[in-house]
Amino acid sequence: MKGMPNMGQILKQAQQFQEKMMKLQEQVGEKTVEASSGGGMVTVVVNGKQELVSIKIETEVIDPQDPEMLQDLILAAVNEGLARAKEMVNQEMAKLTKGLNLPNLPGLV
Repeated sequence: MKGMPNMGQILKQAQQFQEKMMKLQEQVGEKTVEASSGGGMVTVVVNGKQELVSIKIETEVIDPQDPEMLQDLILAAVNEGLARAKEMVNQEMAKLTKGLNLPNLPGLV
């Protein structure tokens, strides 16, 4: 039938896309983002794999009388770092899938 896509061509394109996706996931996993809280008192680095890479805590914020404040600052910085890492991954994925006319694929990243 004329106008029908060639199944072999579709499968080839799907395989190429899968290879690009795997390469992108590897590359994004190596990228990092930084986030901080408390005016820079707590700074974290998160990679594209959603892994916490490092935490830096300024000594001025370490108060044995108020551990809850430090806990809150760490929590806020980590959550912001994870959100930024997710956004970075989503942006990179959007570059890869741009123009493919794919439906929204929740949970892909």
